[in-house]
Amino acid sequence: MLLERPDEAETIGDDGHRRIRDDILFGRLRPGQKLRLDGLKESYGVSVSTLREILSRLAAEGLVLAEGRRGFEVAPVSIDNLKELAELRLLLEGHAMAASFARADVEWEGRVVSAHHKLASTERLMGKKVGEPEQWKRYDSEFHQALISNCGSRAMMEAHAAVFDKYFRYQMIAFNYRGEEPGHQHRSLLDCALARDAAEAKAVLAAHVEGCVTHALATGALR
Repeated sequence: MLLERPDEAETIGDDGHRRIRDDILFGRLRPGQKLRLDGLKESYGVSVSTLREILSRLAAEGLVLAEGRRGFEVAPVSIDNLKELAELRLLLEGHAMAASFARADVEWEGRVVSAHHKLASTERLMGKKVGEPEQWKRYDSEFHQALISNCGSRAMMEAHAAVFDKYFRYQMIAFNYRGEEPGHQHRSLLDCALARDAAEAKAVLAAHVEGCVTHALATGALR
């Protein structure tokens, strides 16, 4: 077996990190699942040494638990953790939206409108039961990121992304498509963005996030 050159190892490591991370976020690797290095090596085509680096990186992100000599497992989920993530998301996203609205320009409006168009189109397909859940959730993520993309703070964007991804994992594990209400809320958020109405946007966002948490608890998926 040939040794990986440093530049190749970095490329392979980044690709492996993205693929494993996506599989955790989308629930293909389930909460609490043991991450056996030999099995992952076969599945992802990454060396054991690179896998250890990837899993340590994911552990630092809070998506994997390192168990010392017992290895690694996918981070578990809980009702309390979901509620905590929802509160953090509202705090960060609400503040960042207000900052984005205050700094609004034509380019930002274009990003928000474009992201909403893709999301709304996918939500219509989900309502007809012909949409792809993963595509729907990707566009959901893109829309919320677009809303805060003009906040002017890289640190805030990074903090929000870290919280949103963990919250996103709960969406894929515990949330089902809830019908038309989320779509109406997304449209309201778009209207608030175009009107620069940060106060109303925060109220809509609170109803949106809290509705998702209530729905997740009702499904019993986290018990």
